[in-house]
Amino acid sequence: MANTDHKSEDGNVSLRERLYIILEAGKTSDIPSLIFDSVMVGLIIANVVAFALETVPSVYASHGTALELFNVISVLIFTVEYVARVWVCVEHPPYRGQPPLRARRKFLVSPYMIIDLLAILPFYLALFIAIDLRVLRVFRLIRFLKLARYSPALASLGGTFKAERRALIGAIIIMLGLLMLVSSVMYFIEREAQPDAFGSVPQAMWWGLATLTTVGYGDVVPITPLGRFVGGLVMIMGLAVFALPIGIIATGWSQEIHRREFVVTWGVVARVPLFAKLDAVSVAEVMTLLRARVADAGEIILRRGDPTKAMYFITSGEVNIRLRDRDVILGEGDFFGAVALLNHRASPIAVQALRKTHLLCLESDDFHGLLERDPALRQHLAQIAESRIKDGWGHADQDVEEPPQSF
Repeated sequence: MANTDHKSEDGNVSLRERLYIILEAGKTSDIPSLIFDSVMVGLIIANVVAFALETVPSVYASHGTALELFNVISVLIFTVEYVARVWVCVEHPPYRGQPPLRARRKFLVSPYMIIDLLAILPFYLALFIAIDLRVLRVFRLIRFLKLARYSPALASLGGTFKAERRALIGAIIIMLGLLMLVSSVMYFIEREAQPDAFGSVPQAMWWGLATLTTVGYGDVVPITPLGRFVGGLVMIMGLAVFALPIGIIATGWSQEIHRREFVVTWGVVARVPLFAKLDAVSVAEVMTLLRARVADAGEIILRRGDPTKAMYFITSGEVNIRLRDRDVILGEGDFFGAVALLNHRASPIAVQALRKTHLLCLESDDFHGLLERDPALRQHLAQIAESRIKDGWGHADQDVEEPPQSF
């Protein structure tokens, strides 16, 4: 599995390497990493809630001391996390082989680390510099940005803004140009009737912005017939023009998510030994046939004797394969269900998830259709099936015995 790749020369995982896996590399494939991420996300959300509660006078009067203590504890935890990330950063693939000082210097100016620093720095500045504590509370909201480190969705949104920055800049330029145009037109139409509201183009821009964005505060409105006619046209234009950034972001985010899923699925399919010899076109074809499934810890995926409806690939987690005479543990990159599908028989094995397991399923019809289109894959799979049958995974001619109650 991925989390066993970082080893010291003697074959054992060092403390720094293990900490790197927990902080940066493990994610859902490593239980301590998953626990750490969950705790940190909870702590960040709790800090945002605590900030909001501190602004309620009655709550702060009765629980102010507890809230301040919680803030101090949170800062200490975030500080330890910050220092630990700096220490283990030399284990990041981009920084390996570089002098530690240079690697850490580059790592410290990365966006995530800057956010982490800003989340704790105001607290320490207040110890040495006289700063209004009420102002410092606002900076605690920066801790909310730390969620981007733990949320793939927020990371995808950030990637969307980066990928679509040229289109967004173009849309903003169009919006600003239109704002200037309609404000200038309304200035010439309404300046004599309403010199206080439309006495200059900058003054008219407040009306233009409120109208184009369809907010419509109503504090400034045209009163001349021509002004109202132009105002109606501006409202219609605003619906179209100011919707551009929304469309760009929505489309880009969807593409970013699909790209992420594509990369993950491609990596899983490509490293499965069964598909190791397939070319890129064939791998892409297999990807379109796969369906995702998540099995919770202890969930029974297959019972011995059940009809086999799909072949399963493990993307993360572990399953226990119960054979007739022993158990077999399969993990990330392994697969099961192929033998029964190939022989059109009920499942000769029982499968149970040992922990939360993410699977990709290749359904029976798609499985046989793929083998018909690729005779080499059928032959390779037949060899694997024969090997597994010899290894005790069940024979097509054997009667299927009743599974134990636990399965």
